[in-house]
Amino acid sequence: MRPENFWQDFAAPGAPVPAGAYPALLDDGRVLLLPIRQRPGGAGALASLIINQASFSVVEALAADLAAKLAVFAPDIVVGLPTLGLTLAAAVAARLGHLRYVPLGMSAKFWYDSALSVPLSSVTTPDQAKRLFIDPRMPPLLAGNRVALVDDVISSGRSMAAGLALLAACGVRPVVLGAAMLQGEMSGEALAGWQVACVLRSPLLPAEAGA
Repeated sequence: MRPENFWQDFAAPGAPVPAGAYPALLDDGRVLLLPIRQRPGGAGALASLIINQASFSVVEALAADLAAKLAVFAPDIVVGLPTLGLTLAAAVAARLGHLRYVPLGMSAKFWYDSALSVPLSSVTTPDQAKRLFIDPRMPPLLAGNRVALVDDVISSGRSMAAGLALLAACGVRPVVLGAAMLQGEMSGEALAGWQVACVLRSPLLPAEAGA
């Protein structure tokens, strides 16, 4: 399967799985073929989802499924984690009938308050020192509301944990966490005690599966 053709369409149940691909299953039986990436240092491999490279139809299908799962928790507003989580969060908020969502960011605008920021790291960018910010105009949108915190993929749980810490600094505790994919079980300890909704699941894979 050519690299640029991943994430563009769903495969039928039982369709052949090309070498270097992982078949992630939706609840309705459709399959999204994901490229397998070898992790640094020989620490196994992961199925990868880069949602802002996906076709609009795939993004819409993932957003619709996640929105249905989040709707059970009756969120009033969706908060999105950067960077790829913002694509999904916006689509999910629209599916829930919301008029807007709250994007978190990694770029400090000159009017931002450093007190409303926390350190951020992730599995895909382990060596980059980053901070997670919220625009100081946004917390009033969250106060007193039921919040869903959304990212594209939950892997180690570190990005979600940073989002939770930042929202806690705003006096907010989300009612649910959402993602298009739960990658392995590495996030278990970091997100213990939280309600988590996801569309796809993929296990940790042996290093030899990686491309």
